[in-house]
Order: sequence, then structure tokens, then C-alpha cells
Amino acid sequence: MPFHRISRRRAPPPPSESEEDSHADQETISQGDSDNMSAAPTQRDPTTPLEDSDEPEELEDEEEEEEEEEYDGDVHSATSTDAAAKGLDSLVGLKEIGNLASWTVSTAKPGNGVEQLRDEDTTLFWQSDGPQPHHINIHFAKRVKVKRIRMYLDFENDESYTPTKMSVLSGTGFHDLIEVTKLDLERPTGWIEVRLDDVHEDGELRTFLIQVAIHANHQNGKDTHVRGLQIYAAETPGSAPGEIEYTNISMLQELQLR
Repeated sequence: MPFHRISRRRAPPPPSESEEDSHADQETISQGDSDNMSAAPTQRDPTTPLEDSDEPEELEDEEEEEEEEEYDGDVHSATSTDAAAKGLDSLVGLKEIGNLASWTVSTAKPGNGVEQLRDEDTTLFWQSDGPQPHHINIHFAKRVKVKRIRMYLDFENDESYTPTKMSVLSGTGFHDLIEVTKLDLERPTGWIEVRLDDVHEDGELRTFLIQVAIHANHQNGKDTHVRGLQIYAAETPGSAPGEIEYTNISMLQELQLR
């Protein structure tokens, strides 16, 4: 009887603890990857336009905040730029009252008189035409309280016509003028302010008549140029800038330029 060998397979040994932990970690990682893949958002076709509802709300809020910041900056910049360009910082609370006065000058070259002196265009000017001293007279119909006097001089364009020694006189008329301040200038360019703080305790000059005298020019020039002259008083409550306070007809007639 032939003999047959029967081979039996041995059962695999039980896995060790380290192999079980490694297998468990692999299953956990695989499961996490599958969850991430299922949770990933679907990509939008770039050729498809976004609808209004698809725009993120946070992006809209950020754009609105940027627009508000830019608007505020423009307003602040414009305000500060206009104030610096006009040079009105020292004139807050003051008003120009030169239109309430009668203006005369000692002499004037044709086409360069009081009208050019009072014009806001500083390329125009009054030019004297006679011996020194030269005078500008501002005569008010009633007594006023003057806080500031401003004049525009331009050495770069006028050179020897530029005043270097000036004085301001005040009185009720030409017969009682008194010098209230002196100015020694060296190559002045732009608006020159004549402050009257030391004239009176409240810094106001009470006067009917103001006379600006030019005693000398740069390089001993004979005639002079003044490109602007303004008279300022304190702004009174309830009055509009440039408002004429006189009601008498004869006084109003005196306000016309001579």
C-alpha cells in the first residue's frame, strides 16, 4: 500500500502589540484622507460669472471701509491745503473793511493807481510818480477799530521799487496824524502783516484816518510799488463779511473810491 505524505500548513503566529498599533494608525490615516476628500469644496468653473449672492460679505465690508478712509483723507487734505494756500490762519475772526473807506495816494503813474492797489490780483500794483515820501491815505467816514494791516510787496519783481522803510500814522484828519509803528524791511516778498497789538490794551487802533508812508526803497529807488493793501477789523457777531454798517446816504457817498 503506497504511503502518502499529508502536509499541513501551520497557522500564522499572532501579531505582536507593535504591529497592531501600526496597523491601527494606518487605518486612522486612511480614514482621515477619505474624510478630507469628501469635505473638499467643489472648484468653480472660472468661466462662470459670480452671482451677487456668491460675493463674500467680508470683502464688501473691507471695500466700504477703504472708501470711507479715502473720503475722509481727501476732505482733511483739501481743507488743510486750501488754508495753507490762502494764508488765512492769522485772519480768523477778522474781516476786511477797506471797502468802507475813501482811498487816495500822494502820486500815481497813469494806469497804476488806487484801483490796481486794491485789486486782489497781486500782479497789479500802485506805482508812485513823484518825490519821497510816498503816501497811501485810507479815510473812514466814522471811527473804526483796526486790528491788522496787510500789504503785498514783491522784491523779486520790483527790485529798486521795493519799500525798505515805512511807517503807519493815525488820526482824526491830516492835521493830527501820529506815527503808531515803523517797518524796516529787507527784500520782502509776499503779504507783510502789520500787527497793532501794542497800540492799545485790546490791540485795536481806533481811528478815522490811516496813512501808510514809504520813506525809502531798495537800492535808493525813487518811486515805489505796492501790490496790495488790506485793512482788517474784528468780526462783530451777527454781521456778514463785507457788510456796510452805514445807513446815512451822505456817508455812503463818501465810500466811493476817489
